[in-house]
Amino acid sequence: MNPADTLSADELVAAFARASGLLLSTDTVQTALQLITSLAALTIPGTTGSGVTLLDQQGERVTAAATDATVEQADAEQYRLGEGPCLAAWAARRVVRIDDLHTDDRWPEWAAVAAQLGLRSSLSAPLVAGETPLGALKVYAAQPNSYGPDHEHWLTLFATQAAILLANVRTAQEVEHASELLKKSLRGREVVALAKGIIMARDGVDERGAFLKLADWAHEHRTTLQRGAERLVGSTVRRRR
Repeated sequence: MNPADTLSADELVAAFARASGLLLSTDTVQTALQLITSLAALTIPGTTGSGVTLLDQQGERVTAAATDATVEQADAEQYRLGEGPCLAAWAARRVVRIDDLHTDDRWPEWAAVAAQLGLRSSLSAPLVAGETPLGALKVYAAQPNSYGPDHEHWLTLFATQAAILLANVRTAQEVEHASELLKKSLRGREVVALAKGIIMARDGVDERGAFLKLADWAHEHRTTLQRGAERLVGSTVRRRR
């Protein structure tokens, strides 16, 4: 490797400082992934493109972020064939390196297409959060033998950062979702309590009798207790206006 291409420890620290700083303001998974792919492409010497492979909501493998169209095309061919270096890295949870696409014989059909795209070497690292494999981060180079053991280590560090970003964003989304469910549950209880109060005042029954009346009405109209309560409260408010 050319000494001028060697990534210094200070540069690597600076790259992760940028990632850590943006972690605090990351609002979407897409933002987090674009950050990591951009940093990997800019920081790892010889790299012409970088991308992240994940599963989408339908369970399909997709390139969730990429620095350019060439990366997307090379990845798409892996998904079409069901094999390739980044898929292997994901499945085996280990770094996979290709020194020269012209001579590597592990995925010849994919390698032939990738070479036509102007790629000659690649490096892929798994994204793992705890015991869960989330996907893979990969970098591509236009020259053969662009990556070595040091680059494997650096890409693993980037993959770790990507997994942390993903895990944190997913956790934040799960917390937000749980919060929304709780809010809906509380709102549901409030409207049911209000509906019971209306029935108690209107029909002169106790709380249990009001609940049974509301439940019977909801059952008769094939709706939920909360929906029935919302309709009762809404109609009462309109009449009072």
